[in-house]
Amino acid sequence: MINLSKTKQVMPTVDPTLRILDFEEVNLGYTEEQAILEAKRCLDCKHQPCVNGCPVGIDIPGFILEISNGNMEEAYQIIRKSSLLPSVCGRVCPQETQCEAVCVRGNKGEPVGIGNLERYVSDVHFQNYPEDLSLEILSLNIKVAVIGSGPAGLSCANDLSRYGYQVDIYEALHTPGGVLTYGIPAFRLPKSIVLREIESLKKQGVNIITNAIIGKTLTIDDLFEMGYRAIFLGTGAGLPKFMGVPGEMYNGVYSANEYLTRINLMKAYEAHSKTPIHHGKKVAVIGGGNVALDAARCAKRLGAEEVYIVYRRSMQEIPARSEEIHHAIEEGIIFKVLTNLKQIIGNESGQVKSILCADMILGEPDASGRPRPIEQPNQRHTIEVDTVIMAIGTTPNPLLTQSSADIHQDSYGCMLTHDDYGLTSRAFVYAGGDAVTGSATVILAMGAGRKAALGIHKALTLHYQEGV
Repeated sequence: MINLSKTKQVMPTVDPTLRILDFEEVNLGYTEEQAILEAKRCLDCKHQPCVNGCPVGIDIPGFILEISNGNMEEAYQIIRKSSLLPSVCGRVCPQETQCEAVCVRGNKGEPVGIGNLERYVSDVHFQNYPEDLSLEILSLNIKVAVIGSGPAGLSCANDLSRYGYQVDIYEALHTPGGVLTYGIPAFRLPKSIVLREIESLKKQGVNIITNAIIGKTLTIDDLFEMGYRAIFLGTGAGLPKFMGVPGEMYNGVYSANEYLTRINLMKAYEAHSKTPIHHGKKVAVIGGGNVALDAARCAKRLGAEEVYIVYRRSMQEIPARSEEIHHAIEEGIIFKVLTNLKQIIGNESGQVKSILCADMILGEPDASGRPRPIEQPNQRHTIEVDTVIMAIGTTPNPLLTQSSADIHQDSYGCMLTHDDYGLTSRAFVYAGGDAVTGSATVILAMGAGRKAALGIHKALTLHYQEGV
């Protein structure tokens, strides 16, 4: 029987006054009763718009039907056919702009909580099978290299492994996971969850080589000489942007990448951590995306008394997920919208002491389709802060392309691809995720990884059929 409720089951969360004291997960997950009730809201539409809205093509009505019948493991196995990272995507994927955005139930009320249900069944699976279930993989004895162990690389490796290839992942850092490990805070995505998803992949026979910087430790030419028949580049976009305003070199100015990496990967919040980080008391985060809010909420947990989000448009245009905005407001983050940073002011010791900001108004839409922020003349003010975190976007690190001139890139440093599978300007070298698009979402990167795996499989199949 269909649940006719117009609203989703409410996700239980930790009390804001308690959760700002540590980095434990904020969302607590559905109970079994909540999951079944939510699943019964699904109309099982014949045209399945939610599937088309999912970048990795999960059979969403199929797994939700299994939940409504109480078959949680069957639901998990349906998801796992399309996604390596259901526990991750259920937590951080922006379902509200993808699968849930086209859910028919959303026409009269709230859409089905697809992400919450995906999280639930994957968590139940790992509770019942802590070691996960191994897969029997047929080996073709053909080697493929995947560069980067973020969502694009992991997803690509997963599908390539299932096609039968021997896959080796090369990761520049000492811990795999890419942005899942260094970028997203534990209160949104516990690192144990990332680790368990990666362990599932390793049980399929995928090898992960850490501390290997392609473009420095090894080149693409080296990899082909080592016997790899194809290469996927999923190196992400880890080079931070700055605004070029005066004062960006003062002590206490961070890129969000550095700030979050010190916290998430190096655990700078722990007393015994060897990674220093400034525990600011008054912190300004410049930007309005998910990364900006992640940094702001981390600063709060590091003991900041006042944390500002400084964003040049209004709350209606802020690009972060609505859930994260809601959680940030609950945690006392102050939103200074229609405000643009003009200068960082330091003291005689070279430490940040305040920021100078301009008041903004919104004009006609610009090329992005959003209202253009326009500075109001002679309308400026200062905010006293001791830390500034720049979260205005990232671009791909040029190290790999600098060592491989035959991998073409655009003016922003993003790799150029020439078909739907991510083929670059070099034969048998594919790319996908943030390295191609610039900063985007986990699920879009996973979708690109899946497409590249299929492209590689088709290219190598044709190659060996022709006996080239």
